[in-house]
This record gives sequence, structure tokens and C-alpha cells, in this order.
Amino acid sequence: MDIQDHGHFIAGKTVSAASGALAEVLDPATNQPIARVASGTKEDVDVAVEAARRAFESPDWRELDPSKRGRLLWLLGQQVRDRFEELSRLESLNVGKPLREAKGDVSYVYKLFEYYAGLADKIQGETIPVPGARLDYTLREPLGVTAHIAPWNYPLLLASRGIAPALAAGNTVVLKPATLTPLTALRLGELATAAGFPAGVMNVITGPGRSVGEALANHPDVDSVTFTGSTETGKQLLRIVSDRLVPTTLELGGKNPQVVLPDAKMDRAVKGALWGAFQNAGQMCWAGSKLLLHDDIAASFLAKLKDQTEKLRLGPGLKEDVQMGPLVSRDHAANVAKAIDEGVSRGAKVLAGGRRPEAADLRDGNFLRPTIFEDPPLDARVAREEVFGPVLAAFRFKDLDEAIARANDTTYGLSAGVWTQDVQKAHAIAKRLQAGMVSINEYPVTFPQTPFLGWKQSGLGLEQGVDAVLFYTHVKNVLVNLE
Repeated sequence: MDIQDHGHFIAGKTVSAASGALAEVLDPATNQPIARVASGTKEDVDVAVEAARRAFESPDWRELDPSKRGRLLWLLGQQVRDRFEELSRLESLNVGKPLREAKGDVSYVYKLFEYYAGLADKIQGETIPVPGARLDYTLREPLGVTAHIAPWNYPLLLASRGIAPALAAGNTVVLKPATLTPLTALRLGELATAAGFPAGVMNVITGPGRSVGEALANHPDVDSVTFTGSTETGKQLLRIVSDRLVPTTLELGGKNPQVVLPDAKMDRAVKGALWGAFQNAGQMCWAGSKLLLHDDIAASFLAKLKDQTEKLRLGPGLKEDVQMGPLVSRDHAANVAKAIDEGVSRGAKVLAGGRRPEAADLRDGNFLRPTIFEDPPLDARVAREEVFGPVLAAFRFKDLDEAIARANDTTYGLSAGVWTQDVQKAHAIAKRLQAGMVSINEYPVTFPQTPFLGWKQSGLGLEQGVDAVLFYTHVKNVLVNLE
């Protein structure tokens, strides 16, 4: 395989790291290199932020009619759509996820740009009645330079989820993709230029989080920070930005329950539990990793789920018919395997999986069998923590109060699923669940126009929907004395 070198993408051009350093990017299915990318430092961050600031203050961008800004967003979406196969294959190769999942991600990306293209010229203030001969009105103005620190599990999708509304509001962007999965982010920078965005509006800088990410969050000329990642890293980042009091969105972890009632449509609920837990090898903040089953159906439900789990086909994401790919890195696979081993040592019953696959063609990759634990100890890591791998903890409950108490017994509050044909009961359960998102009879699901947010330690602020654009604006109140 031809190994290509990639620089940062700054001010419409590919540039080398100031140090000249490169880092290898590996295929998680083989742990063989597929590319080399620039390994940035604070010096590179300074260059990228300066380019974004120049672009923000340039009339070419700042004075651009909002409808034309929306047109550029639309054209960027079309650039993504036109390169659908290329981007899907690149995402699959770099992350390890099955190609069909990568295609779903890329489809979502161009829909994000299309959605926010339509909002670009609808960001408006309001007039406010005040006493006397006065006129009072508000304006919404862009923040300036926005920093986006994206995760490795959905590199293109989760980066675009923040970038699209930031651009729609008239900001400029510096994106730092995850060190493990930077390839589609770099391509997005190139496509933004191809779509017609002025140089410096969209910049991509690669490198370690401890140097590039921290330097971005600390930079005095960065006006907001959008981060998706682990809760612990999010807390560290919040401490950094607290000194500057810049607007910050954090989309963090989850230990997300799925509650299945006896009247649920069994086959649909089993499918929801399967893909809610094992899609993207369980490497999802909103993975349904805690399954709560009513006693009356638990045995039959778990039998079906075990059967379907053991039939999942593992392999490289680009291989036809693969249903679950490898984990993103050796270190991450080892960490997930450690959590599984701890669950076993604590006496938890392993219903499926529990070990690495033995097939010769999978030995060099970061593969783990999808694993189901039945009634693990409540203080075990697999029962309480976000393992971020293909691990599902299944529990039984006798009544609804017990199920809701168990569902809410977590420091997280990102997402939850409910399976029942009783609509009245479904709404009542949704109201009692302590989560930012609840899906009924479908899991997981979201759309560009629906808010994506977490409660408790699952995050601050929200992404997607109309309000995501408002986050990237300042409100300015103007009061005019007419006398």
C-alpha cells in the first residue's frame, strides 16, 4: 500500500508541521500504517488560529451575505455527497467500522451541511417593548474563531456536527481531529476550499491532544471550544477554558439504559439492543450498554439476543458482509479486554463473547468478541462505567419503579431507550428517565434537526438543531432613545 504524507490544512493550503514531525496512522484491522500526518505543536496552533482570525476579520467572509454563506454550506454538502464512496471507504479504513456504517456517517454529514445551509440567513434578533419613546432590539453576531476538538469514533460526523452551525453563524474554524483518525477531517478542509470558502475560514491541524488540543483551548484568540470525548478529558478541558470564560460545549460519556417491557415487540427490541450495544464495536457515547429486562421476558429475550450476537461477523470494515469491525487501537482494545476480564473475575455470568476471536485473519487486529454479561455485580466496571467497547450488561427487574431507579443509577445522563407498545406508559417512563435524549421503540436514532445533549456528567450545552447555531453567536442589545 502506498503510504502518503499529509500536512495540516491551514489558510487553504497543505502545510508541514513546524517541527517537520510526522505520526503514523494505522489500520485497526491490521495495525499496519496507512498514512503519515503532521504532528503539530503550539507553534502550529498559533499559525492556524492566526489564519482563522484573519479570515474572520476579512470582508470576504465577515461581510458576506448570509444567504451566500448558506450557499457555501450547501456546496460543501454537495462536495461530500459527490465524494461519498471515497469518504466512506476512508472512514471505514481509518476507524475500522463496517463500510455500511461509514456510509451512514457520510450521509449524515452532508445532511448536516444541508440543514445548516438553510439556517444561515435565518439567524435573527428581536424587538423588545420598553417604556417611553425608545426602540430596543437585539442582534446576533458570530463569536469569532471557534475551536473544535473531535473524537476518533465518528471522526467526520462529529466534527461536522459542530463545524456546520459555527460556519452558518459566520464564524471561522480550527478543527483538531483525533490523533488516531485524522484522515477524513483533512479531506473536509480540502473540500471546504473546493466549495468556495475563503482561505482560512476552515483550518485543520493534526497532532496530540496534550499539545495541540490544550494549546487550542488555551489560545487567547479562540472564542469558543466544542469538544466531544471522555468525561475525564472534558473536565480537564473545562478547567483550562475556565480562566478565559469562553463559551464551551462538552459532549461526553454515557452509560445508557434500554428498558424493555413485557409488551414490547420482541424482534424489534432485540435488534435495538443488539445494534445499540455493538454498532461501531460499541465505541459510541450513546451505546445502549445497560439492558434492563422485565422478569417475564428476560430469559427468552436473552436467548434471542445471545443467538444474534454470536452470529455477528467480525472482520476489517472494508470486507464485504462484515457486521462488526475492530476497536480503534491496541491500547483501547486492551483496556476494554481488561474490563471484560474484571467482570469475569468478579463472577459475572458471560452469556456471549468474553474473549478475543481465534481466527487467524483477525489476530493482528484489535478485535474483541461482542460480549454480554448477565447480572454482573452492580459495582463492577462493566455495570457502572462507560467501557466504550462491545460490552453489554443485562439486568432483570420486577416492576417499573425498580427499572427506572436502575436506569437512573448512574453519574451519566446522555441517552435512554424504552420498548413498549403502551404509548401512555412510554411517555410516562420518558419523563422519569434522567437523560437528555430518550428514544421509544427505536435505538439509537438522531437527526440534524433534533437536539443532541446529555445531563449530569454527560456534557454541557447541546449540539444539533436550531439552538446549536445560537451557541455560536453573541447577543447584543441596542437601545435607542427616540426623543
